[in-house]
Amino acid sequence: MEGRVALVTGAARGIGRASAVRLAREGADVVLLDLCRDLAASPYRLAVDEDLSETARLVEAAGGRALARRADVREQGELDAAVADALQTFGRLDVVVPNAGVASFGRAWELTEEQWRTVIDVVLTGVWHTLKAVVPTLIEAGRGGSIVIVGSAVGTRPAQNHAHYVAAKHGVVGLARAFALEVAEHSIRVNVVAPGSVRTELAGSDAIAKLMRPDLEAPRISDASEIMRANHALPVQWAEPDDVAAAVAWLAGEQSRYVTGAVLPVDAGWVIN
Repeated sequence: MEGRVALVTGAARGIGRASAVRLAREGADVVLLDLCRDLAASPYRLAVDEDLSETARLVEAAGGRALARRADVREQGELDAAVADALQTFGRLDVVVPNAGVASFGRAWELTEEQWRTVIDVVLTGVWHTLKAVVPTLIEAGRGGSIVIVGSAVGTRPAQNHAHYVAAKHGVVGLARAFALEVAEHSIRVNVVAPGSVRTELAGSDAIAKLMRPDLEAPRISDASEIMRANHALPVQWAEPDDVAAAVAWLAGEQSRYVTGAVLPVDAGWVIN
């Protein structure tokens, strides 16, 4: 990744932070984008400015230069402006990791309009906005490029109580494959990493505990640990963000130069279990 520039959305923490730091460790400079505020439809705390600043510090400690910006992936103009800033600062763009996401929970017919629109707008439309912002730049540069979308195991296998998230992540897979076909002639690759349970703020939240243990009045994530282990074929409760970041880095680099339109599970066997 020496001499290359990567852009990561949802970079303030979790998989986004781990991916940014991993790419920096391998030689890239990194553009870090995050909303850095809560959303009304989210049942857990989202990242804040201090989280994004910490990611920038970690990227620089890993040897990369960092450009951190607030950006809402629901707003095309904010992503277009961030790409313009990246080009002005670093002069190029090579790797893009659309990772920003949000989740909420409820039975499909009981989801509110706000829950549905927030998840679809961030998780699916946000990826489309990101790709619209970066693909013309990658094509114009003529150097190819790699787009690695952070999807989910529920993008290929459904799960209960978050139909909007399942629908959005299924949509991400289709969107990635459509883009992969359309940009292949420009040597731009588009792939999806599909994590299962990952130790992030969402996975460790009370909202997930309530989803898995509705029989308890005030469950904590420890109350759901056995259920989380049972979801996987491998004997683990969850993966670490660094495990997903390793897959992101592989798909971003030259060792995967003939891989496009693929969905790479990093789910401890969640989908096959």
